[in-house]
Amino acid sequence: MTADSKQSFLTAMELSHGRRLHRFFSYRLRTGPAEAQDLVQEVYLRLLRVEEHEAIRNAQAYLYTIANHVLYQYALRNAAKSDGTHTVDAMRDVEQMPDVDEMPDMSAAEATDPEALVDSEQRLEALGKALEEYSPRAYATLILHRCDGIPLRDIAERFGVSYSMAKRYLAQAIQFCERVLDEEAR
Repeated sequence: MTADSKQSFLTAMELSHGRRLHRFFSYRLRTGPAEAQDLVQEVYLRLLRVEEHEAIRNAQAYLYTIANHVLYQYALRNAAKSDGTHTVDAMRDVEQMPDVDEMPDMSAAEATDPEALVDSEQRLEALGKALEEYSPRAYATLILHRCDGIPLRDIAERFGVSYSMAKRYLAQAIQFCERVLDEEAR
């Protein structure tokens, strides 16, 4: 892979996901924009290390898998450095947050097998389409909240519904995904 190819890949990722990725970190860190920007840069540095970026079939899922790892490592580093007050909360938030790499078939061992990676990406896309057909609002709430980092109150305003209804949409989406994944596991 040439340097130009890597640069164009990284530029495309930044253009299509840069602002969302920054919001993702800003919302979860609840600190200044400088720390969020540092973590965004760390994600881009890790993307530069990808040897064959053409093999990535779902760039958004791959990007947020990396972002979740960066966030978790950041929380662990800060917990080791500090007295543990603010960072313990951040670590708890990260640990409780269902992220892309917790879903079946997205483990690091399978990430090296192209066939397993393609299979898991197709299953993830099918799950997203099924959820969108089941409930477009639940799907949109899940994407806006988990991927874009938009607070549920803002989503509720955007949809013109109450905060509790936005929470219900998110719960429906998560329950739907869990139900489908449980059925596949059987």
